[in-house]
Amino acid sequence: MAAQTPTQRKAAAKKAAATRKRNAAKTTAKSASTSAKTTAKKASTATSNATSAGQLTVDSLALQAERAVLIPVGAALIARDRVVEVTKPYTSRLTAEKELKKFERRGNTARNSLRREAKRTRTRVERELRQRRNDVTKSVKDARGDLQKQVTDVQTNATQIVRRVQEQVAAIA
Repeated sequence: MAAQTPTQRKAAAKKAAATRKRNAAKTTAKSASTSAKTTAKKASTATSNATSAGQLTVDSLALQAERAVLIPVGAALIARDRVVEVTKPYTSRLTAEKELKKFERRGNTARNSLRREAKRTRTRVERELRQRRNDVTKSVKDARGDLQKQVTDVQTNATQIVRRVQEQVAAIA
């Protein structure tokens, strides 16, 4: 096996410590749960025994009072452990920096994507405008040619009519 660098040893030690901590928390939670069940059994047995005898003993009252205090304390500790577990990634500077870098990369990717999309849209719009401008120019050019031809035809016809009228006027006069 190759020798570990100091960084690798540190990472392995942190990982092992986290595993030990998780296992300890699980064990504590199990024992607290088992202890609460045992206490509850004792309390119910004591209560039923005391009730069946017709009297409540000091021990059964103490057990019930203890249970009434321990349940909320245990629930609060479990809630605290969960909050610590959820917020742990954000309390470490290295983890927070990693998260910030991740957010920065995601933002950079989104920005680049938007830029590419805007460029594609701009290119498409410019192309469509060029095509429309070329179509309009061609249509105007064709219409102008047709109009010039019509004007020339009308001028020719008008000239012929004027000549005929002049010939008829000359013939009458």
